[in-house]
Amino acid sequence: MRLYDTARRAVVPFEAGPVVTMYTCGITPYDAAHLGHAATYITYDVLQRRLRDRGHETRCVRNVTDVDDDILRKARELGVHYLDLAAEETARFDDNMAALGLLASWSEPRATSAIPDILGFIGMVLDSGHAYQAGGAVYFDVSSFERFGQVSHYDRDTMLALAAERGGNPDDPHKRDPLDFVLWQPSAPDEPAWESLWGPGRPGWHIECSALAMRELGQTIDLHGGGSDLIFPHHECEAAQSEAATGSPFVRHWMHQGMVRLAGTKMSKSLGNLVFVHDLRKEWDPTAIRLAVLAHRYRDSWEWHDGLMPAAAARLEAWRRAGEGDAALEECRSALDDDLDTPAALAAIDRAAERGDGVSQAAALLGVLAA
Repeated sequence: MRLYDTARRAVVPFEAGPVVTMYTCGITPYDAAHLGHAATYITYDVLQRRLRDRGHETRCVRNVTDVDDDILRKARELGVHYLDLAAEETARFDDNMAALGLLASWSEPRATSAIPDILGFIGMVLDSGHAYQAGGAVYFDVSSFERFGQVSHYDRDTMLALAAERGGNPDDPHKRDPLDFVLWQPSAPDEPAWESLWGPGRPGWHIECSALAMRELGQTIDLHGGGSDLIFPHHECEAAQSEAATGSPFVRHWMHQGMVRLAGTKMSKSLGNLVFVHDLRKEWDPTAIRLAVLAHRYRDSWEWHDGLMPAAAARLEAWRRAGEGDAALEECRSALDDDLDTPAALAAIDRAAERGDGVSQAAALLGVLAA
């Protein structure tokens, strides 16, 4: 199997042992699951299915970010407790993902479950000389880590622009460098707070995933993924703080999903230009939604339009009419081993179904119940 590695900027062999450890950044549960979420998690689901088909055991951890700026802001707007909001939206997300046929996560830990781990982790970063205290917060010192930029390869101006756009707060006056990022921060009066050696507060966003990934899977994991909008700052900062704390490589292979766009702009909660999975489910078979996503190569950005669902529903019906059998299975396997080329896999199954050959096994490899 060969997969594109973001950090190496090339399609390379994905080398893993009998057990493959995977970490996929999960949701911040303050709103419903949209097609951008679905595309990301369907990609890693298909990857797991092929790895299992190849004889591996997969352990995929998908976290729940149940405390951060976004969920606290939304809970404040709604006048509800942030954990009640998180529980409601997580349940809705899990229902949507189950409907789309996703394998159950090996573990789905919550950020709030890891506060002791996070506190210990921050202590390790401080002890290693890669962090400092200022203004009641603890910051990672990017100047102390020579490999900062190893995941994204972005230049400084791009990093600064993305940090400003994605919650990095480069104008924070307590930072030595605008690219330094928060490990621990004081809580506002109406926000949750935990006691720490650096004063009461709450964790920064990036530290949560590092602590959860290491707690669940160990210091070095085989594959880490998420949407391409997480490459910087989130994954860059994760890699830096993790390797600063342990001295070991954090991730062997970085894999990122392209953006789903609507009217030329990526779907995002902040912009509100979303197509929600639960709305599509009112009209369409969830398996057809899955097929509409799989018609696009995972690392390409693509545009959602209304014509995708009728085409996916027709494809699903054709596969089901073709019935049981192993036609196109080897072609499907080869396509998935070629950087998870799901459009080629779908095309191979289409050709077999048009011949009247049974395609249920190949469809099942894509998580599609065609029989």
